[in-house]
Amino acid sequence: MMIALTKVTASAPGKVALFGEHAVVYGHQAMAGAIDRRVRVTVEQRSDDLIKIHAMDLSIPGIVLTIGGLGKDVSIETDYVRIMDAVGYIRKAIEVTSSHCGIKKGINVHIKSEMPVGAGLGTSAAVSVATILAYSTAMGHELKSDEVSALGHKVELEVQGAASPMDTAVATRGGILLIRPLIGKASITPVKVEQGLPLVVGYTPRECGTGEMLRRVRNLRDAAPESVDSILCSIGKVVSEADSAMRSGDLRRVGMLMNVNHGLLESIGVSTKKLNEMVYSARSAGALGSKLTGAGGGGCAIALCPGREQDVMTALSLAGGTAFRSSISGKGACIEKGESS
Repeated sequence: MMIALTKVTASAPGKVALFGEHAVVYGHQAMAGAIDRRVRVTVEQRSDDLIKIHAMDLSIPGIVLTIGGLGKDVSIETDYVRIMDAVGYIRKAIEVTSSHCGIKKGINVHIKSEMPVGAGLGTSAAVSVATILAYSTAMGHELKSDEVSALGHKVELEVQGAASPMDTAVATRGGILLIRPLIGKASITPVKVEQGLPLVVGYTPRECGTGEMLRRVRNLRDAAPESVDSILCSIGKVVSEADSAMRSGDLRRVGMLMNVNHGLLESIGVSTKKLNEMVYSARSAGALGSKLTGAGGGGCAIALCPGREQDVMTALSLAGGTAFRSSISGKGACIEKGESS
């Protein structure tokens, strides 16, 4: 047991799925990297058992809501019903951590994000992981990295109904990770890259959330199991080739494999017209490769474009996206600040 702190700020990075999204849910490997944009969660102890969540910059209208103690119903005085999707991860992270550590105390939670919620950049995993780390630390419990990652995965499973361990592993550890799902526990291996990955990210509002996209793929697989399983298996093979290309620094091959991965994802219906427009505009502007990243249904596309970043950003903007440069970050979840009474 650590000494409990009255106020703790923790942060966790967002992520880009470089290869293997959706296939990883069905036991195939995937590769993802932490990016240099983060979510920060500040937890402050209260004298009662209320949980008050302040979510002011999650690309949704700012709100303050009060939960009447752990396990009790939420009373909301707002017209913005969709806010519950964003705060669901926060609430579940507190419940899961409380159960794991055997603690039940009232807190104020303040969330600040450098990424839009639901963009396919792993914001829900970053929120979950940072909340778990801040809350447990504030209560005087020091959790190991694997515990934080496992609890974050549990949060995503309970909120979404299905989830791979990829996003929460990246949010916890940082860097680029190769994730191999195994029965009971995933195998997670850092990927050492010989040179940096100059990425441009393009964002367009999502038409469907992660849970809905996972359900659609599951329904398609139920309807055509052999065909869909063959596609998912092919995605897993692309990940293996990308791992080799990444480690040898062959960015041209990495880009080509990104294009192949996007085509396979498009074949199972998770891309959209807007995402495709950004993906193909990036390639026309000189990107070595581009693909959607995350669950799809809108959200983000990534482009690997050494020396052509500005051209690709312009192309993505003309295609109707919001574009920004990004880089892979080796910094995972961490405590940024703690205060004691």
